[in-house]
Amino acid sequence: MVVRRFDRAWRFLLLRSFQYWDFPKGGVEPGEAPLAAAVRETHEEAGLSELTFHWGEAYIETEPYSRGKIARYYLAESPAGEVTLHPSPVLGRPEHDEFRWLSEGAARKLLVPRVRRVLDWAHDKLTAV
Repeated sequence: MVVRRFDRAWRFLLLRSFQYWDFPKGGVEPGEAPLAAAVRETHEEAGLSELTFHWGEAYIETEPYSRGKIARYYLAESPAGEVTLHPSPVLGRPEHDEFRWLSEGAARKLLVPRVRRVLDWAHDKLTAV
């Protein structure tokens, strides 16, 4: 999950594929560490490569979905860089149709309950004193 400050307020990067909104995510390749996969997938899906993990390597996993898959999310800040939806070499088109930087409230309205739990986790980390 990627966040960025806009006018001192955190915004979450959401990606849309068809009608479904989610944070950047993807599979772990053989021999790849999960955190390295998160960094790679963020670059592949959103074109962002400068990520800062202020909150360490803490993560949250979803409950199983879609034939038993479990998604793992880390929290990283992307302080700079433009989001670009590059074509996937496998698909021949971008994996996502749209992106948005959204406040917690706006993101909550677009996310399904399974992913809202991830948003709540990140929001708690961002607002912890």
